[in-house]
Amino acid sequence: MKDRVKRHLAIRKIISGGGISSQEDLLHKLKSKGFSLTQATLSRDLKVLQVAKIPDREKSYIYVIPELTRGNSNSETSMVNFLADGFKGIQFSGSLAVVKTIPGYASSIASVIDSANSWEILGTIAGDDTILIVLKEGVSKRDVINGLILIMPSLKEKIGQ
Repeated sequence: MKDRVKRHLAIRKIISGGGISSQEDLLHKLKSKGFSLTQATLSRDLKVLQVAKIPDREKSYIYVIPELTRGNSNSETSMVNFLADGFKGIQFSGSLAVVKTIPGYASSIASVIDSANSWEILGTIAGDDTILIVLKEGVSKRDVINGLILIMPSLKEKIGQ
């Protein structure tokens, strides 16, 4: 799953650079950066990332990332934060937390959580739209929420402080 997150970040970075008018062009750029994928995989990635095409004076149409066209910064942090768009909610039960996501987001969000090596979280298990988070002993709900916000700052708006 880490490969998918890296690939999604690369796709977002390439598209945010502008001028990508076809999947073939994007596929070529990804392959030049060391990613090995098929056109079908790229097509699914574009759907998950909610990539859109808009009219362009020079190339007829170009790909855009909708939230980047609304003025968000183009830093790597904002590229990871796009995953927070798929976050729907979190509920706790003892030393477990269940995160609900939009279908297709769970494994990528879980991968980012696991990669962060947060002191509050032992690990995650992800399905298509649900993540099970196993908390470390003695960790509070607030600790986990704060840890998730540190990993993906835009979650602050969704799960608050």
